[in-house]
Amino acid sequence: MTDFIRFFIPFYFIIFFMVSFVGISYKVAKRIGKNPNVLPKDDSAYGLVGFYFKLILFALLTYTMLLLFFPENVFPAFKIEMLEDDAVKYTGIIIMGLALIWVIIAQLQMKDSWRIGIDSTTKTELVTDGLFRLSRNPIFLGMTASLVGFFLVFSSVIAFSFLLIGSMLMQIQIRLEEEYLQQEHGQIYIDYKKKVKRMLNLY
Repeated sequence: MTDFIRFFIPFYFIIFFMVSFVGISYKVAKRIGKNPNVLPKDDSAYGLVGFYFKLILFALLTYTMLLLFFPENVFPAFKIEMLEDDAVKYTGIIIMGLALIWVIIAQLQMKDSWRIGIDSTTKTELVTDGLFRLSRNPIFLGMTASLVGFFLVFSSVIAFSFLLIGSMLMQIQIRLEEEYLQQEHGQIYIDYKKKVKRMLNLY
């Protein structure tokens, strides 16, 4: 199991990043004629959130590469022994796999409205069907689930830190995006908020 985890985690996040960010962004960029990555690079509060997003992603990829190449040093470090159970690890693997599929489906359902960040220069369509009937933020939900799965597969204080910090940054980004969408779409978005929860509708 240890050897499987050593290879699974880094390759999972590489595939997650390459498919759900690079691949989808390239596909959308070809259709709309512009880069869908619109995270600001200025000194604003929103720019700082974008910077920390990139920083946490870089740290996560670095950590998983260390796990791959230096397992004897990384595996024992800051482990949470009470979660060292194969059933917990298999549950985490399943969650990570489902999260990746969920995120890709949600991104494809956004079509040309897919953006990384808030695009205030182009009016995009408000997507409310598909997975967006279950969650106002299915992509962030899937990303959070992937970090939960990662923590279950590799239960360490560092993995929990990625989950905690990543979730905090995503919740800030969600609220920034929701403020913009309400300004942009008005009553239509207000009505949508009343019907669909921020993260997940449980019927």
